[in-house]
Amino acid sequence: MQIDMKDKVVCVTGSARRVGRAIMLEFARQGAHVVIHHNSSDEEAASAAAEARALGVDALVVKADQSQPDEVTRMFAAIRSHYGRLDVMLNSAASFKRTPLLDIDFAEWQYVIGINLTGPFLCTQQAARLMIERGQGGAIINISDNSGLNPWKDRPHHGISKAGVVMLTRVSALALAEHNIRVNCVMPGPVLVPAGESEEVLNRIIQKLPLKRIGNPRDVAQACLFLAGNDFATGSILRVDGGEGNAGGQT
Repeated sequence: MQIDMKDKVVCVTGSARRVGRAIMLEFARQGAHVVIHHNSSDEEAASAAAEARALGVDALVVKADQSQPDEVTRMFAAIRSHYGRLDVMLNSAASFKRTPLLDIDFAEWQYVIGINLTGPFLCTQQAARLMIERGQGGAIINISDNSGLNPWKDRPHHGISKAGVVMLTRVSALALAEHNIRVNCVMPGPVLVPAGESEEVLNRIIQKLPLKRIGNPRDVAQACLFLAGNDFATGSILRVDGGEGNAGGQT
């Protein structure tokens, strides 16, 4: 997919590794300068930045806990100081904890909601303010998953947070349209072995997919690129999931 992102500035949370890294690199391939956010992956963030710079673009690494307002404020101060603008905000960072409903304690609940929902909310606010300052609009893309629409009983707090991300997308799309800021959501299916799980778990998931095969992180990245480049799409929920959502998906 070729969408001109030359000299645009794109921030991808959680982009030191896994799907976030693939998304960041796809934008870098299209000429965008990238902000690589992470919270605890110093070495991987450094290597991601080196990989992006090898594509001929600039890369800024920012370390922050996105569940904390002060750290998100500091993160965007660094973006403002380095680039002076932001064209695309991509909320990718997430926790993927598996805990039965009755075993979730308050600290774990707060942790998951903080990363998966509070973080995208705070980043949406800060990104929108920076885009409005510049007066040229922009795009915000959230990453949810099918647990936000179909309940997965083994990941209750994850699903609740991802349902919140879907509503955050829809509300923000309405609230920010007057500023020419478009807000959309991508809902990936299985593209990697779930964090902390075995290949056997992945194989069971694949057997439930209508396409009977795993996707690739770049499938998700290209969907994000499409939404960043399509200036008439806002409030959209784009599934890239091998049919998982239609089939009921994970539990």
